[in-house]
Amino acid sequence: MSTPYTVRVAEDPADREACFAVRKEVFVVEQGVAEDIEYDAYDRVAVHVLAIREDGVPLGTGRLLHGDAAAGKTGGDPAVGSLGRLAVSREARGLGVGAALVRAIEDVARARGLAAVDLHAQTHALGFYERLGYAAYGPEFPDAGIPHRAMRRAL
Repeated sequence: MSTPYTVRVAEDPADREACFAVRKEVFVVEQGVAEDIEYDAYDRVAVHVLAIREDGVPLGTGRLLHGDAAAGKTGGDPAVGSLGRLAVSREARGLGVGAALVRAIEDVARARGLAAVDLHAQTHALGFYERLGYAAYGPEFPDAGIPHRAMRRAL
């Protein structure tokens, strides 16, 4: 059974709060990431995307950093954006929400003239991103106590 949902850029404060609620559910509650490191100054400048069920329940979120905000995560290349904070609620996993969010973020990156998107994937999610065309590079590293690898996809 499929759950009808839409993915859109989070345009207003209510959308942003829905994004933050999904992140809290997934990263803070499920994965034990400290709340004070989950939310950061980049949230103010990022483009957030939101997957929302037709009845208004938020299902997932992600964000794109670009320009100066992305430089520290992409090796300083202004043509590369940084996908991050991708989170899908437990109830929506397996419905294609994560892939739809990634594609929406890539669409935003293309619209801003970016040539590629980088991300820092939790190692358990490497296969998910590889299926979407991302390739891992560099060594494994910890982020919030969770093993990660850098990945990139040309657009």
